[in-house]
Amino acid sequence: MKLHEYQAKQVFADAGIPTPASQLASDVDGVVAAAEEIGYPVAVKAQVQVGGRGKAGGIKLVEDEEEARDAADSILGMDLKGYHVDRVLVEEAVDFTNELYVGITMDRGEGKPVAMVSTRGGVNIEEVAEEDPDAIAREHIDPSFGMHPYQARKAVYDAGVDRSVARDVSNVLMTLYDLWESRDGADAEINPLMVTSDDEVIAADAVMNIDEDALFRQPELAEMEEEAAGGDELEQKADEYGFDYVRLSGNVGIIGNGAGLVMTTLDLVDHYGGEPANFLDVGGGAKAARIANALDMVFSDDNVESVVFNIFGGITRGDEVAKGINEALEQFDEIPKPVVVRLAGTNWEEGMEILNEDLVTVEQTLEDAVQRAVEYAEEVEA
Repeated sequence: MKLHEYQAKQVFADAGIPTPASQLASDVDGVVAAAEEIGYPVAVKAQVQVGGRGKAGGIKLVEDEEEARDAADSILGMDLKGYHVDRVLVEEAVDFTNELYVGITMDRGEGKPVAMVSTRGGVNIEEVAEEDPDAIAREHIDPSFGMHPYQARKAVYDAGVDRSVARDVSNVLMTLYDLWESRDGADAEINPLMVTSDDEVIAADAVMNIDEDALFRQPELAEMEEEAAGGDELEQKADEYGFDYVRLSGNVGIIGNGAGLVMTTLDLVDHYGGEPANFLDVGGGAKAARIANALDMVFSDDNVESVVFNIFGGITRGDEVAKGINEALEQFDEIPKPVVVRLAGTNWEEGMEILNEDLVTVEQTLEDAVQRAVEYAEEVEA
């Protein structure tokens, strides 16, 4: 479960992490009223769970009422990378001198949580990790003992954080880990953690994702679940259809049966230079109605330029899947996006023969299917 920024900031503030004064608003007058109460300048920030909001026009700094009205009118109701914006956070502007990154996640390779600190805050941390991995200091934590204070200090020191704020940043990192552990977190990060001219540190952004399987232990966070999902119609639709679905920021739609199969497909899309648009596990069964629902979801994502089906037949046979795909696509007057299909497992050969190649592109291997889907998406982008 992903918390919205305003929800995560409330959790962080309750734990003692400094955050700017802020109010949630859903209309122009509400934005103006919040800005006047907080005091100009303020930032007006779209509350959707997607990165790159600033570059996409979803965050604006305003100095007066006229600018606040213009920003609210511009952001509220906009489509931001496929997300409809119906709420904004009006937040006190922070006069900063530096931007840091701090985060806690699980390093599955090491089988341990890892704390991360970088002086390259305010930018896409994934790009920093790829282009300059040494710019991120990492400290693995034994979950049996939790994070020791010396580990937080070491991560901050290794990252090159200025000594004037090193203690405060260490304290924020310790608190972030405590929240991650006690709230059954999957990820917790602040990007950026701003440093002011008075050497104070303030969480100007907040990310916290919760392990859904542990929500029964987190009643307060569970109450936020419906509200957190409310901004994304596709994720609501996935709940109705009974799909495991996560929306991503790419343009290659992915449909598979089984979480491991879908994750493999995501990895291959990335490997071949594409960007996954979603994680969609249709689970068992291959009836036309279920396949049609999956296609309806993926086709409804404006970011999607191509779709790849990766189906492994076990109890569900490949020929049944193929019939379901044919019947589902025949319901569309026009196929809105190119669809690539790969079948494997029980009766896969029969399934491949059944597939209507006027409606789909058929590939023998998963690698070929993914490469073809990436090529289709690139052709549209070009």
